[in-house]
Amino acid sequence: MQTVEVIRIPTKGPGDISGLSQLIDQKKIAPADIVAIMGKTEGNGCVNDFTREYSTHALAIFLGKKLKTTPAEVEKRIAFVMSGGTEGVLSPHLTVFSRSRSRNAPGEKRLAIGIGFTRDFKPEELGRMAQVAETAKAVRAAMQDGGIASPADVHFVQVKCPLLTTALVADAMKRGKDTVTHDTYESMGYSRGASALGVAVELKEIEKKRVTDATILRDWSLFSSVASTSAGIELAHNVVIVMGMSKHSSSPYRIAHGVMQDAVDANAISRVLDNLKLKNGDQIVNAFVKAEASPDGLVRGLRHTMLNDSDINSTRHARAAVGAVVASVIGNTGVYVSGGAEHQGPPGGGPVAVIARPSGSASGR
Repeated sequence: MQTVEVIRIPTKGPGDISGLSQLIDQKKIAPADIVAIMGKTEGNGCVNDFTREYSTHALAIFLGKKLKTTPAEVEKRIAFVMSGGTEGVLSPHLTVFSRSRSRNAPGEKRLAIGIGFTRDFKPEELGRMAQVAETAKAVRAAMQDGGIASPADVHFVQVKCPLLTTALVADAMKRGKDTVTHDTYESMGYSRGASALGVAVELKEIEKKRVTDATILRDWSLFSSVASTSAGIELAHNVVIVMGMSKHSSSPYRIAHGVMQDAVDANAISRVLDNLKLKNGDQIVNAFVKAEASPDGLVRGLRHTMLNDSDINSTRHARAAVGAVVASVIGNTGVYVSGGAEHQGPPGGGPVAVIARPSGSASGR
């Protein structure tokens, strides 16, 4: 049996570890129990967003000292997913997941979490079937790690994936290989899309035979209803976090998910809250959401200009818009909204998951 704790911590900047440090000092979090940290940083969320790497590095150095190991070893045992971009009302924060053994007997299903890692990818593998296949394997490993028995019990899968730089493209060409694109920003979409399809294949949301190199970022009928993928310059492999419900967990938390059909689909968020059957005093720990500018240029029949703005990338527009919608329903701006939803929910929409803790619930430790 396991019990999972989830704590959201506001941050003062990408390298701020003071909130986490304080909770550790207060013995509310044990460093050895931390399995994953997801964060929103105030960078631009694009290729040159180094706030993600800075935040990960600061956390790895800090926790390395606490665990008496190297930052590199910390990154092998803890799944770090930093998502850049806190446009609009979004507030920078960390969500820390810890997991410990519990002596409680199995009961009703509760929140469980598992993590997995792929191998490092070659530049020519990003955005292609190799990334799909390796991501699927990592999802399988993460489900086993978290004791999550069935795809039906999976409510959110967060993936951090690499992107192409000009140096990586040049390396591939020097070896006689070609990459899926030479555009570094475009490579983020390909990496996100291939990773999301890997999730969908492993969870049996779509048939494996339907996914090929030719369908990635082309066949938008193929998508996952629980995948959230975020590309960054700070890694060469995929980091996978699977959140679900398990009878092997005595966690006080519950998780539910839904799918936003477009950027203003507040009803989808409300339905997730209804599924959680929240009562007065229950605590919403965080909401995890994907956002994108609808690729057809329309939102409910009206034209949007997010894809035509040469000054601000469309992912930044989408995060700001969806972040405001989510915050208005949740009542809190410290929500995790990630831009770029290729094959993550229907075109223009995206998955949404909410973790809540019932009032008066006790830890299962």
